[in-house]
Amino acid sequence: MMTPLRFAPSLLAAALAVAAGGVLAEKADRNKNWVIEADQPGSIDLQHNVIVLVGNAVVSQGSLVLRADRIEMRELPDGYRVASALGSAARPASWRQRREGGDEVVEGTAERIDFDGRADTLRLTGNGAARRLRGGAVADEITGATIVWDNAAEVFRVEGGASSATNPAGRMRAVLSPRAEAASAPLVQGPLTPSRSLQDKR
Repeated sequence: MMTPLRFAPSLLAAALAVAAGGVLAEKADRNKNWVIEADQPGSIDLQHNVIVLVGNAVVSQGSLVLRADRIEMRELPDGYRVASALGSAARPASWRQRREGGDEVVEGTAERIDFDGRADTLRLTGNGAARRLRGGAVADEITGATIVWDNAAEVFRVEGGASSATNPAGRMRAVLSPRAEAASAPLVQGPLTPSRSLQDKR
């Protein structure tokens, strides 16, 4: 489906809103176990509920997968988890999650990705890029200095920023695919007939 743009006055650029009902992350993910992996020794502080992973770190819950050079995760008193995935311009952090129903995946990359389980948001900071894949092919793509994915509101918020090597103009950018039904519909439906006023003038 086509992803309409919706302006957010609190941000510098635009908000990318996906059609309601088909964009939610897979609900079953929330009931899955958290799995953590890393190449190098890390730390698990059970007293303070803090986990630090270093070296090709991976944190996953169902279809949600977060990867980075370093990931710090902690559990809040109410049971929700927050995590920060730290990468770099050369090796950005990445996130990927399947959408509820259908064959679609949302993924993103940035120098830093912050996940908030309570707010159900992801913040991609530093050369952020987010894509919606349909059947493995990119359907929509947005880039910006900062991208916030609000899963509850079903909205991507995008901010421009300073110029960089990957974005010299420092602008946000969105490339959106047409809706499937719009792309397949004929340009003209039915025969063209002159209006009554034109017929009366003949």
